Amino acid sequence: MTQTQTISLTINGEAVTATVPVRSNLVDFLRNDLGLTGSHVGCEHGVCGACTLEVDGAMIRGCLMLAVQADGATVTTVEGLADSPRGQALRDAFHRRNALQCGYCTPGMLASALEYVEAGRPADRAAIREHISGNYCRCTGYQAVVDAICDLIGQGAKA
Repeated sequence: MTQTQTISLTINGEAVTATVPVRSNLVDFLRNDLGLTGSHVGCEHGVCGACTLEVDGAMIRGCLMLAVQADGATVTTVEGLADSPRGQALRDAFHRRNALQCGYCTPGMLASALEYVEAGRPADRAAIREHISGNYCRCTGYQAVVDAICDLIGQGAKA
């Protein structure tokens, strides 16, 4: 018999209460139970960054956090990031710079990039590369991703 627990949390601004298996990770709960399939499951070891989510203002790996650990938390997925003006501006910059080829890494890359931009960090290519180094991408070579982040910072994304 699978042990379950009822959790309550806020996801993309909406209150959610659900009963989940205690061993279910957060990204699987979001994808399988809530249909929020923007965040991807890649390595399931917290290495690739495809499952990056914002939990209580911090970017975390959704494959490493159990859904029950998010009880009472505020979670923002890539779907929720798109609802913010900065998130939409970042998506537009990624599109303009062709920084999202196959798209598998894009949700985690967007979350990490937005974290960098919202921290008020400069358009320093080396610092951006360091910040997104935990997000693996096999398509873009990262150049276009760094270009998109620099573009957004140059447009005054923090304003």
